[in-house]
Amino acid sequence: MLPDARRLLVLCFHLGVLLSLLSLPLPVRAQSSFPVRWEELTGPDFVQAIHHAQGACILPFGILEKHGPHLPIGTDLFDIRYVSVHAAEEEYAIIFPAYYFGQIFEARHQPGTIAYSAQMQLNLLQETTDEMARNGCKKIIVANGHGGNENLLPYFAQTQMATPHDYVVYIFGLPNLDSPERPPRKSSLDLHAGEIETSHLMIARPDLLHLDRANQESGTDQHRLNNLPDTLYTGIWWYARFPNHYAGDGSYANKALGDYDMKKWIGQLVDAIRAVKADSESLKLQQEFFDKAKHPLDSPH
Repeated sequence: MLPDARRLLVLCFHLGVLLSLLSLPLPVRAQSSFPVRWEELTGPDFVQAIHHAQGACILPFGILEKHGPHLPIGTDLFDIRYVSVHAAEEEYAIIFPAYYFGQIFEARHQPGTIAYSAQMQLNLLQETTDEMARNGCKKIIVANGHGGNENLLPYFAQTQMATPHDYVVYIFGLPNLDSPERPPRKSSLDLHAGEIETSHLMIARPDLLHLDRANQESGTDQHRLNNLPDTLYTGIWWYARFPNHYAGDGSYANKALGDYDMKKWIGQLVDAIRAVKADSESLKLQQEFFDKAKHPLDSPH
């Protein structure tokens, strides 16, 4: 075969390959390439992202309060957003922006605390979930990062039964991190800004940790309400025991504990997202409930 003929055949082969490539459909944006943070999505991308999330959105719920002398005021918010972002990157969901409008009356005597009225807390949370749902979030996971919200949030979920909604609120409470594999803890008292929370921040935001200040204030129990039996509860109990809004010793913190806890926390939230996505019953049962609530005398009794 003549050289010119060979060159012509090679040229035709490459031209055929090029034409076949051009005939392929344009690549669709990879589903995992969508940002998980609500505020980072463009408007058009949000439409695609909400479908990819199957309507599942996370509302990471933190607070603004003192965390001893060594942790930032936004510790709870930083931790729960860290967990939420990493969980959503593993099982896609859209994460609502920073939310810190929770229950923290017991820390009003400390600098930096923002304590909204009880009615404002409930109203703002209701309007926020309503607006999230209006934008396609039909399965809303409120992921709690603050112990002071542990009573508020289940109550908020209960209030959803007062008025019909076309979406479901799920509460993801503080995680259970105890297990035989968990690195041993050095402190016996650890309720706030102590060994555990300080270890968590070592992972979530180490740049904001001032470990050298952990012993500048006391986090010991003051035992100022020992005269009351366990059958009684009073709102002043926390201040009576921990007036410095510090309960524990953050100097015992270590990365091994923080890394273990945060990975376990993330894993539990990933499982929750998957369960929420697979849940096809809650909304149906809500609708059934509200239909029957219109005519309670017609219900079987």
